[in-house]
Amino acid sequence: MATPRQPRRTDTRRRIQDVALDLFAEQGYEKTSLREIAERLDVTKAALYYHFKTKEEILTSVAEDLGRPIDELIAWADTQPRTLATRQELLRRYSDALWGSARLFRLVQENQAAVRDLTVGRTIKLRTAALFDLLKEPDAPMPAQVRAITALSAMHAGMFAMQSIEGDPEEKRAAILEVALDLLAQADASMLSGPVKAG
Repeated sequence: MATPRQPRRTDTRRRIQDVALDLFAEQGYEKTSLREIAERLDVTKAALYYHFKTKEEILTSVAEDLGRPIDELIAWADTQPRTLATRQELLRRYSDALWGSARLFRLVQENQAAVRDLTVGRTIKLRTAALFDLLKEPDAPMPAQVRAITALSAMHAGMFAMQSIEGDPEEKRAAILEVALDLLAQADASMLSGPVKAG
């Protein structure tokens, strides 16, 4: 008896997540209530409470589901040799994970103040710090470290900026990745050549 009901619960959970993300995007995280989410779903608040007690629980569940590939990527990169090839592959895989969680990423970008102190905000901050550590060498010259970190930031900024630029989504994604990989290659080259003196 329990087996047929499980898919229904999973489907309802996903529907709640999707509707909540839509409402958070439309009117902001803080201005969205559980009542509005329940109304959009055409269910009672009691039915919604069965799955989630707060809207933060909904957002956290979305971040956990969509963030799992990033956690797996960090775990993979931790086991690899610290080479340019590993860092390049890290960025390629991160590109896939980032675009897979595009809706959540945009929501966080547009609701930074509201999300910053929530569990999801802290989790994203920790993931980003772990990625930065994997992309840069701590003993590298400062310009090389900045370029390595900027490679990841360029992917975030590019994804946000590309919303207002016309074009094929895959072409935009490829362009963002190309810029990030170029910054990473420059970081690696400057580590080999040493610091460049100004003037």
